[in-house]
Amino acid sequence: MTAGPRWVGVGHGGWGRTVFQKVFRSADLPAGERLAAAHELFGHSVLPMRLVNQADSPFEAMVRHVDLAPLRVMELAATPASVLRTERLIRRGDPEMLSVILPVNGGLAVSQSGRETVVGRDQLALYDSSRPFEIRVAAAGGMTTVVSAHAPRALLELPQARFGRLLARPLPAGRGSGFGGLLTQLLTDVTGDADTFAPTDLARLGGITHDLLTALVAHHLDAEAAVPDPAHQHTLLLRIDSFVQQHLHDAALSPAAIAAAHHISVSHLHRLFAPRGTTVAASIRRQRLERARRDLADPALLDMPVHRIATRWGFTGHSTFTRAFRAAYGAPPRDYRHQTAAAPRAA
Repeated sequence: MTAGPRWVGVGHGGWGRTVFQKVFRSADLPAGERLAAAHELFGHSVLPMRLVNQADSPFEAMVRHVDLAPLRVMELAATPASVLRTERLIRRGDPEMLSVILPVNGGLAVSQSGRETVVGRDQLALYDSSRPFEIRVAAAGGMTTVVSAHAPRALLELPQARFGRLLARPLPAGRGSGFGGLLTQLLTDVTGDADTFAPTDLARLGGITHDLLTALVAHHLDAEAAVPDPAHQHTLLLRIDSFVQQHLHDAALSPAAIAAAHHISVSHLHRLFAPRGTTVAASIRRQRLERARRDLADPALLDMPVHRIATRWGFTGHSTFTRAFRAAYGAPPRDYRHQTAAAPRAA
């Protein structure tokens, strides 16, 4: 959800630089002020909402906001509570956003447009800032954590009149579920490790998140043709990159196999890669060599034969692997391993 005052700012490289992560912790406040501070947080946000404590014990919450312009991403960890957006709050201010929300742990329910859905593990749900909604988080014990992202509807460039059919419905978001799974992984990674990214990284991630959300909605609206062509190609490349990384160990990985898995022609696949200044086969080889290089430098794998490492990353011939490795890193695999093993001792 999106929220406003009583933030603690966290900026890349320390204070004085751009603040791209903000954190609210009820535990930082006296017990008697915590619920009031949370009311202020949600009531004065860009998307005004009302908070209702559903727990018998005092309300506790931690809210982290990460700026992925043009999207707003938020992680909320809270004791049982409801977040409401009423007609009155909509009249107070409406940023006209489409939001996606998913549970990291605990229970999550979303109600909007006459529907109520329980969002389970490996699922997500959509809701709209221009319609009343209720979001409930519940936990058998402790706190429930959810992650949400909010995008201006106009930027999605999709038929907005049809969004209503997707609101408050459980959509697949687990591993291997397509755009939902990719979006879930990106959002949970960003909110979990925001301090590892530079501001320029987050700006790039904002564009990727926007493209994934657009593709997710378009897919479920059966409106792939309405996705702007550059966004569609960018999202397809993200899916292809993920597929390649998951299958680097498979010696059968090839441009033909990748094209078949994504229902496109090999020539279309090569056209997608052309702006990168490399070929599909070269990209696969580079990634395999990098994984093998890491294994050769890993002290825990010193006893693993070089040919086993080569096979582990999809190389079928030892001589082919040795030549490619020497060309990439200036030394044969065995010499590279000895050099990296000797470097710590020399230091």
